[in-house]
Amino acid sequence: MMWPNFFLQDEEQRMGARTRAGGKRRKALTDEQEGKIKLAFFVAIVGMTLTVLAVGTEFWVELNTYKQNHTAICEAAHYGLWKFCYKRLWVEDVEDQRATCGPAELPGEANCSYFKFFTTGENAHIFQRTTKKELNITAAVVSLLSITLMAMGSICITMALSKEIEFLLKPASIFFIISGIMVLVCLEVFRHSVRWLITSDESVPLEYEYSWSVACAVAAGSILIFGGGCFILLSIPNFPKKPCESCIKGRSSSSSSTS
Repeated sequence: MMWPNFFLQDEEQRMGARTRAGGKRRKALTDEQEGKIKLAFFVAIVGMTLTVLAVGTEFWVELNTYKQNHTAICEAAHYGLWKFCYKRLWVEDVEDQRATCGPAELPGEANCSYFKFFTTGENAHIFQRTTKKELNITAAVVSLLSITLMAMGSICITMALSKEIEFLLKPASIFFIISGIMVLVCLEVFRHSVRWLITSDESVPLEYEYSWSVACAVAAGSILIFGGGCFILLSIPNFPKKPCESCIKGRSSSSSSTS
């Protein structure tokens, strides 16, 4: 009877140890920490959504020709990272106070196509102006790398929440911050490509203005950097720490030592 009782007690001790170890793993993240991580992840998701929306649309910049007298149609164009669209708009739809054709959202005949430099390596020609394919390709590649880093950051946060691996918050924060910076770099490279296009030929008067996709990209980059900063703060142990509580504890400990 002695040996069976010994083995039974030993098995119970092992099961208790496993249960305690499993309980510790399950409580690696408190409910408060998990809620803060989910909130920061929601902020990052907003930034990722805006980035994908901006990258996938062709309303980064609008090119508008000047309206001609006694003509019923005027020409405009808009393009993004991947394709551009020519539009023929009715002059009667354009505001009378506006000297140029547009905006591109007005109804009209549109002809959209992808840039040739992604397939044949040829520069595109828009209103007798020539694009600089190196700048356009660089902006597109940077945007894709940014989306890749966002996906890696999302995987890290998903694993941190599902497996409760807290140290994955630091690489996730780095991924999101770098992706936000790359979105802003993509915008700067695209701006230089637009300036190159406008100054390549000035024989045809042309006006340009950045459209709503650029605003989405600016907001996306800022939100991603902010979300990455939130993950950095959440990865710091015992943050945020309430200063009032630490002050009260310090005073109570000092008073008890003097007494």
